[in-house]
Parts: sequence; structure tokens; C-alpha cells
Amino acid sequence: MITTFFPPHHFGGDAIAVQQLSRGLAARGHEVTVIHDVDAFAALAPGPEPAEDIEPAGVTVHRLRSRLGVLGPVLTHQLGRPTVHAARIERLVRDGRFDVVHFHNVSLIGGPGILGVGGPGPIKLYTAHEHWLVCPTHVLWRHARELCDGRACLRCQLAHRRPPQLWRTVGRLERALRHIDVFLAQSAFSARKHAEFGFRHPMTVLPPGLPDLAPGRPLPPAPPDPGAKPYFLFAGRLEQIKGADDAIAAVRSVPEAELWIAGAGSHEPRLRDLAGPQVRFLGRLEPDALARATRGCVAVVVPSRCFETFGLVLAEAFRAGAPVIARRLGPFPELVEQAQGGLLFDDVDGLASAMRTLAADPALRALLGEQGRAAWEERWSEDAVLPRYLEIIERARAARG
Repeated sequence: MITTFFPPHHFGGDAIAVQQLSRGLAARGHEVTVIHDVDAFAALAPGPEPAEDIEPAGVTVHRLRSRLGVLGPVLTHQLGRPTVHAARIERLVRDGRFDVVHFHNVSLIGGPGILGVGGPGPIKLYTAHEHWLVCPTHVLWRHARELCDGRACLRCQLAHRRPPQLWRTVGRLERALRHIDVFLAQSAFSARKHAEFGFRHPMTVLPPGLPDLAPGRPLPPAPPDPGAKPYFLFAGRLEQIKGADDAIAAVRSVPEAELWIAGAGSHEPRLRDLAGPQVRFLGRLEPDALARATRGCVAVVVPSRCFETFGLVLAEAFRAGAPVIARRLGPFPELVEQAQGGLLFDDVDGLASAMRTLAADPALRALLGEQGRAAWEERWSEDAVLPRYLEIIERARAARG
């Protein structure tokens, strides 16, 4: 696994998905090596070093650091190839003699230049956790204010306060993509959006596979606070594109309930200014604490304003048996329809209406939760996804001859 971010040096769903995939494979007898760039995380989140996660037997993690610090990922971003860590990455892949090299978010660990690492021997996969293959800012959020429906990349990069990547204009990415055997999209929507923005390679849809919360045991109970109000849960990065502002506005129409916000990010001060007494800020929660909060909520609210590639928080809600209320945007309608586990909305009034509906109807909440849990078991659990993952690799091997 080659990726820029990996827990605990990460910001969200892409790194968690890589960790869960790695652990799931190791639990089934595979040997997994992860290579990621700590300098890239430090460049974007300066501060104390987070405590490292302890990975299970079968998962080896190489955390790349350099005395040059921020300069390494900056050079990679601008040159489109590994720089400071190039020799070490090449050595790790060569000496590992891997059957499969799986690329994830490579934007700051190597850019397109890393896709040839290891030569032609291993099967090579690429998972599009974001829209980096067609968007320099990853998120198709044009000029940092609106959904993108057409290219204005130079001005957009400047609006996002990112230096332009000139290598995108000379065909380097397209040439590098020839090293990849299989491109994986996390949703049918994401595959269509890549094609719409000019990505010419076929994509196989494979969602993330989530481990069970407590295999062989009951789901974790709700927080033991009998005096607490019913609450809706927002979980994710606190950035403008995630839309928590709309959840704060909508919960005012449900005076009998609260909104719990789990996460951190640069938009948090603004959200605290908007919040009233109905809103609790929980900070970043450990997985067990987040699972308990999810299990006890009326519904998980997903008001993201940008084109997500999947929406891990929806699958996490379905796993916990919690309904979702998601914006009618990107892959969310696809997931909610497949799960029959939630409601969709278009604007703040629609979100408020959906919140009132679920707050007043325990039977509907229970039905949606049961349907979502059943869909998770069938579609988004490790037991459902990992066999498909291995089948994709075997088909790639057969195609190679």
C-alpha cells in the first residue's frame, strides 16, 4: 500500500480505508506493507506528533521522514515525482518482491512519478479516494466556492491557495497511468464523474469494506445518559465543504433534539460562532467512542456540499444500525437507495424536515436502521468486499497471462 496519509498521520476517510483494508487482508493471512509520508501530514497539520497506532501482525508500516521536512512534499507536489524519499521507496518495493502494489492517495508521496515504482512485475491497482486524477485540488470544488462543472484549473488552484502543477499540462500523468492494471472507483457516481472530466481508462467499482464493530458480540450500546436529549450526529472534517453549517441551522427547527459534532478542522471556529445551546462539539473521537455515539443517535447527518467519491460515514452509520440523512448529491443517493437506510435532502429546509420526521417516528428510525445494517453486511462489510478485491487481482493476473 503506497499512500500519502495513514493513521494516525491523516485527516479522514482515505487513510482509514487503507488501514482497514490492510488489517482485513492481514487477518486473512496476507502480508501487507504500508509506505506513507509523515512529512506531508506535518506540512498540513503542524503541531505535536500524534501517538502511533499499533498495527496487528501481518501489517508493516514504513513512515517516511526527512530532515528537509516540508520541503520534500512541496517538491513532490510541484515536480510530480518522488523527491526526497525516491530511493528509499524504490528500495522498499524492490526488496519486498510484492505480488501487488496498491496506490491510494499519492499526491504528496510521489505524484504520477511514483506509479512506475517496482517495475512491471507486480499487479498494480489504483484507488481513487478523491478526484485527484482529474482535479488538481482533489475535490472538484471550483474557486473554493462552488461545484465544478467545467475546467478553470489555474484560477481554481490559486483560489485554493495552491501553486499550479505545471506537470499536468505536459501529459506526465497520462503517461504514468499506463503502469496501472486496474483503476478502482469507490462508487458508480465517482466512476462517471471521472469519465465526465476526461479520464479515459475504465474503472472498476469497489467500495471500502468495513470490519464489524464487535464480531460475535452485540453492537455497542448508546451512551448511558438517561437524561440526555435525543441527538443527531455529524462526523467528519470540520471544513466548509462538509456542510456542518447547514446541520447547525437545521437543528434549530427540532428544539427537542441536539446536534453532536465529532471532528476537527479549520472551519471549527466559524461553526462555534454559529452554534447555539443545542450543539455539542466532541472533538476527534476514537473509533470505539464514535461507534457508541453513532449507535445512539437519531440519525447521522451528512450535508457535504462537494462531490465525494463514496462517503465512508454513511457506511459506518449503516454498520451501526443508524439511519442517515444525506444531501442529494454525489454518491449519496446511490448509497441511500442501495441501503434503503435513510432520507435525502436538497437544502436546509429539507434537512430540517427530515430531522423532524425521524425525531418523531421511532418505528421509522428502527426500520431504516435495520435495512441499513442488512445492506452493510451484504455490500460494505469486509466479508463482502475483500473476496471481490482478491477476484479483481486474479482477473488482472489472468489478463497479464
